[in-house]
Amino acid sequence: MSRDINSKYWDEELETMPREELEKRQLADLKEIVKFAYDNAPYYKRSFDEAGVKPDDIQTLSDIQKFPFINKKTQRDTQGVGSFLGELAAVPEEDVVFISTSSGSTGVPTMSPFTKRDFDEFQDTESRWFWQVGMRPNDRYVHALNFSLYVGGPDVIGAQNLGALCIWGGTLPSERLLFILKTYQPTIIWTSPSYAWQLGEKALKQGIDPKKDLNIKKIIVAGELGGSIDATRKAIEDLWGAEVYDFYGLSDIFGACAAMCEAKDGLHIAENHILVETVDIHTGEVLKPGEVGELVFTTLRKHARPLIRFRTGDIGWIDNTPCSCGRTHGRIHINGRKDDMFIVSAVNVFPSDIEAVIRELSGITGEYLIRVFEKDFTCKYSVEIEKNEDNPKTDAEVADEVSAALKARIGVKPYNVVVHPDGGLDTRSEHKSRRIIDERKLDFSI
Repeated sequence: MSRDINSKYWDEELETMPREELEKRQLADLKEIVKFAYDNAPYYKRSFDEAGVKPDDIQTLSDIQKFPFINKKTQRDTQGVGSFLGELAAVPEEDVVFISTSSGSTGVPTMSPFTKRDFDEFQDTESRWFWQVGMRPNDRYVHALNFSLYVGGPDVIGAQNLGALCIWGGTLPSERLLFILKTYQPTIIWTSPSYAWQLGEKALKQGIDPKKDLNIKKIIVAGELGGSIDATRKAIEDLWGAEVYDFYGLSDIFGACAAMCEAKDGLHIAENHILVETVDIHTGEVLKPGEVGELVFTTLRKHARPLIRFRTGDIGWIDNTPCSCGRTHGRIHINGRKDDMFIVSAVNVFPSDIEAVIRELSGITGEYLIRVFEKDFTCKYSVEIEKNEDNPKTDAEVADEVSAALKARIGVKPYNVVVHPDGGLDTRSEHKSRRIIDERKLDFSI
């Protein structure tokens, strides 16, 4: 299929489909996948029967609310049970052509299997996102993501299918990656937001000006919230002289499930593949579009391991109002991970709230570390930051400035602010950066 390189859409019919038609298509796929899961995955047969629901109960999209949730624990408990793929799988192993695994950062790594059709549709979606941010066949693209069992690794195939020249960089040392960027002059790179910032800093320290000596026009970021935090995104854009676009993915489903468009007002989610709900984190009650809660996804077309009402652990909301780019698929906004949120003086605090403040302040490097702890049987937090070498203010003055800014933005100030010299924090990483340390022993679960 030939495409007009001047078209803003990879698949204009799909991307601009009227909501009524899109939801009609979702309903047809939902009916099929729920029945397929019930007929072929032992876990769904058992859980649906126990809940007193059956596939024929799906007559409208809202009928999915009758069905039970699953989560990461469900995946872990069923993985390897009865077969290598486990009780959530709905196809035999011989139909599976690829598996990825989660990082296991919050427990046992969980695998995500794909049939050939699953994988091909996954890559077509990646091509759609790449096209959406402006990638074209004449671009040179560096895929600086982990290839070792990580679901984001194969996303590079979506760029190749689009026709771009692809450099499979992987997780190279910074010096080697900078050599590639300077030698081959690629125009687009994908990495994490923290590493995009750190790589730009390292380039400057090596006498390489990212704006003048390199040719990066667009930076895709994922894996952390920074790309959707205006202050972080602008800081990276100013450092590189490039446009930054945020992508969102789940190892449980596939690489990038959602991506920014030129409007940068949330991330369009592939609603032809995913039915989105938002639920109250305490009660599971379904919320209206626009209300903040835990995002719940139902895969509409993934057959190797369907996910019916999967609680993602991500806190955010969905916006189904028209986007200025002309695309009709809803946009998700992510506030943070449920696991990372903490409550101080009855205020919900996300690390992303703190990052937004830190990245806007002058005189500090933008690096930070949050410590959450208990004192006098209440939850407190402290923030560690780095002061720029040329900052004339005392450490105490910098700490007071940061504390006041956090109080103004979040509503609760930190217990204290610890000021380090530039480079004094061990937060720089060539992958995801560790930003929060929870030292609590009491149960502060939400």
